[in-house]
Amino acid sequence: MTNFLRFLQVFALGAWVGSIIYFSAVVAQGAFRTLPTIDDAGRLVGFTLGGLHWMGVICAVIYLAASLVLGRSPKALAQPAAIGVILMLVMTLVSQRVVIPRMDALRAQMGSVAATAAGDPLRAEFDRLHGVSVNLEGAVLLIGIAALFLTVRSKAV
Repeated sequence: MTNFLRFLQVFALGAWVGSIIYFSAVVAQGAFRTLPTIDDAGRLVGFTLGGLHWMGVICAVIYLAASLVLGRSPKALAQPAAIGVILMLVMTLVSQRVVIPRMDALRAQMGSVAATAAGDPLRAEFDRLHGVSVNLEGAVLLIGIAALFLTVRSKAV
């Protein structure tokens, strides 16, 4: 049972981290290079980011549940890797529930992000929130890599 739970931890975290890398390196880049407009690419990236976030939430729950069972105590969630996963989960939820809805509302007001001048206050706020979104996703990735390393390195319970 211990080996299976450790496998779940590594698999969940590895799938999440790998998905972020794939999303950033392939999906987002490909959307902006191949779709006819920036607005089309933004809609595709937004849709896939929503899926990535749900996957992250599910992976976090699996990881944390496995940690609780392995540790046989809520104290297992105070370990560095588990704290990292909790931070990843919080940042993912902030991105999905706070940042992206605000970006969507601004996109709806502008009609077209690409056709809105960079100096327009709506566009400036959209660009700022986009930066926040990118930074949150980058932080989730870096913490995920560290948590994955700590998980693999830890001794079996």
